[in-house]
Amino acid sequence: MNRTPNNRAWWLVLPVFALVAFSAILPMMTVVNYSVQDIFDSSTRFLVGADWYRQVLRDPRLHDSLLRQFIFSGCVLLIQIPLGIAVALTMPTRGRWASLCLIVMAIPLLIPWNVVGTIWQIFGRADIGLLGYALNALGISYNYASNTRDAWVTVLVMDVWHWTSLVALLCYSGLRAIPDVYYQAARIDRASAWAVFRHIQLPKLKSVLLIAVMLRFMDSFMIYTEPFVLTGGGPGNATTFLSQTLTKMAVGQFDLGPAAAFSLIYFLIILLVSWLFYTAMTHSDQTR
Repeated sequence: MNRTPNNRAWWLVLPVFALVAFSAILPMMTVVNYSVQDIFDSSTRFLVGADWYRQVLRDPRLHDSLLRQFIFSGCVLLIQIPLGIAVALTMPTRGRWASLCLIVMAIPLLIPWNVVGTIWQIFGRADIGLLGYALNALGISYNYASNTRDAWVTVLVMDVWHWTSLVALLCYSGLRAIPDVYYQAARIDRASAWAVFRHIQLPKLKSVLLIAVMLRFMDSFMIYTEPFVLTGGGPGNATTFLSQTLTKMAVGQFDLGPAAAFSLIYFLIILLVSWLFYTAMTHSDQTR
């Protein structure tokens, strides 16, 4: 039978397109417009072309913040992905303990970013914080407000505490989706736990791990609130990441043109690295 195509259903998608255009495309075009102009006020502006891009690309603040950002995101992925897999493997699969574990794992994800920073700001203080007081009582000099290493470790541990649950829950859902026949075949072959993990669980988790890596990279690369509340970007500029540098440029100095160029370069870096992650992981899955 020949069916006449009915395209009227596309009208139902128009509200979505309108919402995306209003919330994403129009602001993006505004940023692009600002990035090629020198704006003094609402009626005085001059076209400068790519001058702001050249200025930002030569800015040492961008280079330093970008290096810190890549180091931080790399540490986040190297810690949270293996730790999330390990936690998911130890979680019970059925019964009331499984439900309790899922609830407990979801609790850190429900806490707002600024509250997380405040919690760790108090927790790490040497005078009233449990962590700071305990470390100093053990003879370990710890002060995240004045020591660069302590500030870095605190921000990193804070992010691991906050977001490892997301990786664990994603991996847990991927493990639960593996059919039981694979495990039955492994038991018949008397495969070890490591062999089961390497040849059954890890290959089946590849798509889930791709999502986890992408989400955690993008979120860690855009981190702002937690280190801002905890350290204010200090000591010095030790924990000043790209988002904080951009905020200082746009809000603190009101350099709208350079800030717009900075934000577009920031966006393109995230897009490029995410595409590289996606390409590498999908290519390795196809060649396996």
